[in-house]
Amino acid sequence: MIETIAPRSGTAFRLRTGDVLRVIDPEGGQVSDMLAFMAADVREAISNGRTFDYEETIRLTTGSRLWSNRSNPMLEIVEDRAGVHDFLLTPCSEATFRHFYPDKPVHRGCFGNLAAALEPFGIAPDDIPVAFNIFMNVPVDDQGKLRVVAPTTRPGDFVRLRALADLIVGLTACSAYDSCGGRFKPIRYAIETGERSAAQ
Repeated sequence: MIETIAPRSGTAFRLRTGDVLRVIDPEGGQVSDMLAFMAADVREAISNGRTFDYEETIRLTTGSRLWSNRSNPMLEIVEDRAGVHDFLLTPCSEATFRHFYPDKPVHRGCFGNLAAALEPFGIAPDDIPVAFNIFMNVPVDDQGKLRVVAPTTRPGDFVRLRALADLIVGLTACSAYDSCGGRFKPIRYAIETGERSAAQ
């Protein structure tokens, strides 16, 4: 069953070991911030630093694993129709909007949406790490300067991630102007059960 995350909103859910999360950009050009926490102990969370260290790259795609702050693999990218994602930048927040968009209305951003969605699972705002920003396009030049530009995704592009442990996942349809090319669109997702995903 495919679920829809409305523009500039978020959700959270459980993902069992072996299940595959399919995240879909239905209209193209939309980012989705994703967080993952170990269901057994939510103090163990997805870590960009550990992931970069163990995967030895900042360009994560099919075959890459996403690691926890305790050095355990949490998710594996098993199919990637987009090929461009970001794991450098933190979820946008009210502070982000005040800093980068002083002439725009302040929005709680992905950080606020994730905090609200994860609260029922006992995850506090201060527990939110850097998100894996699915479809986000953040080129880095030879001098280390980074930019946030519109995603390259086309309508229907998706990424599939297999859970390597029982997880709690937070997922958004991003709220930042630069991340989404100035337009805000929905994100869709589906959970494929371990049996079905293993057969594909």
